[in-house]
Amino acid sequence: MSKRNWPDSFAHPRYWPAWLAIGAMHLGAWLPWRLKLAVGRGLGLLAWRLVPRRRHIVDTNLRLCFPELDEAQREKRVKETFAANGIGILETATAWCRDARHLRHRVTYRNAHHLAEAHARGKGVLLIGIHFSTLDLGGALHSLFFPADVVYRPHNNPLFDRFMTGARSHIFGEAIDRHDLRGVVRRIKAGHIVWYSPDQDFGRDASVYAPFFGIEAATIRLTAKIARMTGAPVVPLMFHRNPDDRTYTIECRPPLENFPSDDEVADAARVNAFIEEAIRKHPEQYLWLHRRFKTRPRGEPGFY
Repeated sequence: MSKRNWPDSFAHPRYWPAWLAIGAMHLGAWLPWRLKLAVGRGLGLLAWRLVPRRRHIVDTNLRLCFPELDEAQREKRVKETFAANGIGILETATAWCRDARHLRHRVTYRNAHHLAEAHARGKGVLLIGIHFSTLDLGGALHSLFFPADVVYRPHNNPLFDRFMTGARSHIFGEAIDRHDLRGVVRRIKAGHIVWYSPDQDFGRDASVYAPFFGIEAATIRLTAKIARMTGAPVVPLMFHRNPDDRTYTIECRPPLENFPSDDEVADAARVNAFIEEAIRKHPEQYLWLHRRFKTRPRGEPGFY
């Protein structure tokens, strides 16, 4: 784990809220399972009541992506989304603060042969993950089957960034800053599996516009670029909490064929199509709190 630009001391009062959050995550990680779910769901529903801006973002995303829902159905899904993401906080705490082996009996891995066969080609693998509320726990449980590196966004708070980076470095072989393209390419060319999530809006300069739930969405080019630079197979991965709220399923899909092509919009559309398919299976578990459609084509009004 690299030190980054962290200060030598985190004793200043400005870091006290982060210390409290870290302590709460350590405590939450050891709660009994049913209590963990109840606390997480309660946190999510509290945020639903107290954070109207995020509630508006979720409602807007769902209105755009699921126009078939009437107002009552959409409101129900908004609440379910907040509840699922609240549970995700406790799942993340569990992933960061405990050894994932204690949850081995709760996970089923389907079609692992797709990843094993892709990795056996010897060119490394770019593993496409998705920003579900279960993302960090999914990474921890996936590590029980396959070692992997992860691409991530550093946290703005230096103390929490150190905590998060340290936790992910215990789960993954290496935690790679999302701006470190050379690091990603280097690890893949060294034969590693690198977990990468290309489903967020990083602005016009990094993106092309490709359909996502029927809407032209700014979609990053980097997935195809990494595949082109490394020659690595690109393997889509799904991960979700099952309806029993006690078990999880990881599912690999076959590597994308003829990827990348010479059409970057078509490549982005293929990635988006997989992400959309995964979301439709468990839409409430997706991170709809993110402004997925914030960057509009020039001249179009914003949605939020």
